[in-house]
Amino acid sequence: MLQFESWKRFAIIIVCLAGLFAALPNAISVPFFPGKSVNLGLDLRGGSHLLLSADIDSVVTERLSDISEGIRISLREEKIKFRSLSSDEDSVSFLLRDLADSQVRDEIMSDFGNDFIIETNAEMTRLRFSESGFTELQSRTVSQAIEIIRRRLDPDGTKEPVIQRQGADRILVQVPGIDDPERVKALLGRTARLTFQLVDMRMTGAEAKSSGRVPPGSVLLESASNDGQSYVVEKRVMVSGDMLETASAGFDQNNQPAINFSFNSIGAKRFATVTGKNIGRPFAIILDNLVVSAPTIRSQIFANGQITGDFSIQESNDLALVLRAGALPAPLTVLEERSIGPGLGADSIQAGKVAAIIGIILVVGYIILSYGIYGAMASAGLIVNLILILGALSLLQATLTLPGIAGIVLTMGMAVDSNVLIFERIREELRRGRGVRDAILSGYSRAISTIMDANLTTLIASILLYIFGSGPVRGFSVTLGIGIITSLFTAILFTRLLIVLWVNAKKPKTLVI
Repeated sequence: MLQFESWKRFAIIIVCLAGLFAALPNAISVPFFPGKSVNLGLDLRGGSHLLLSADIDSVVTERLSDISEGIRISLREEKIKFRSLSSDEDSVSFLLRDLADSQVRDEIMSDFGNDFIIETNAEMTRLRFSESGFTELQSRTVSQAIEIIRRRLDPDGTKEPVIQRQGADRILVQVPGIDDPERVKALLGRTARLTFQLVDMRMTGAEAKSSGRVPPGSVLLESASNDGQSYVVEKRVMVSGDMLETASAGFDQNNQPAINFSFNSIGAKRFATVTGKNIGRPFAIILDNLVVSAPTIRSQIFANGQITGDFSIQESNDLALVLRAGALPAPLTVLEERSIGPGLGADSIQAGKVAAIIGIILVVGYIILSYGIYGAMASAGLIVNLILILGALSLLQATLTLPGIAGIVLTMGMAVDSNVLIFERIREELRRGRGVRDAILSGYSRAISTIMDANLTTLIASILLYIFGSGPVRGFSVTLGIGIITSLFTAILFTRLLIVLWVNAKKPKTLVI
């Protein structure tokens, strides 16, 4: 029997109204309306253009400092006497006190592999990066920085910033339709390297400042609150920010902005071990080499914690975002900054409007001439399809670019193609002598399998493009995937509902299609 259950009719109407409600901000601007319009990409709306430089020298210096501390620990574990262990911007060096320990020293240094050049004589040892080791470090640093920048600017994968490597140590960033470029620079300019290190109790910060020296294995750091306070903390990082699982903005017991965090399983285990063994000692929370706070450990702490300080709500939100995205492997310097005007985008939008209007008129005219009243119903489904795509893009706050528009155009063709398949199937059933209702039922049931196969294979391709693509490719896949789903809805459900309502109302004896 040719009918639609009441719940199906209700569901179709609700989906159409929801799509219209979500897409409405793209047509009219109402101050109190809760929805948002679709974000336009850099090629349509303009935006910010930044050229960044990764400070590889600081990475080398930090890496050598970590190696120096590792060598110190290894030599002490082997009970080797040494002196003058230090690191600078290009090497680590130390002197042996007892030449008899040179063989054990050589065994320790041999663990560093081909990335380093190791120079030794009777008592002196010097380690520095080899050319291949430096190139590998530079390449890895820039690649990691690109990934972290993408996570900070586009955590949901729908904003489509252009992030590309330029040369050996430069990164090009283009952010579409940005309202606050200074905030973007602040997000990218912050390394956000979070570490937890024990405070050295042998000397206070004031004593270290006055004497001009710190105990071996420790470093003097300033407070992040600019109150003049300083801390002597051990160089050894007990727990690092790369072990964070989540970070979110919140409030402390005094209702002041704070950042709540939790560790992954490895970080939680290490954090619990450190805090359990050091009850009564201050534990410094260090962000970008500034001590945010140094609370005293009162009891063993496991997976969760809170960072408090002099934060505003916006700062706590931004800090939580960059901590979730991860620390930049190197500080970034803005070499070039400029705003890109939407002139090209305005031309593209205008040309797109003209092309869309002409295309819709031609498609609607053709399908109405070919299938009559049923072509008009398919045309109504085509309009609903466009509304649903715009509504979905608005809800997702995805960025629409020229490749995204191409995805929409492609799905429009697929939506028309689905209706053509259905109507041709109905024609075949009518030629076989079936009645009006039987022809419509049989036409839909026979065409659906073909339509589903064609659309599902395209949907799988769009999913793979989204997973493995980036930038404009991902934008194309988003609009294509949404368009496939909405075209299936309009072709199989919406247009069919219109046909069922018309046939039940008119009860035609014959079907001219």
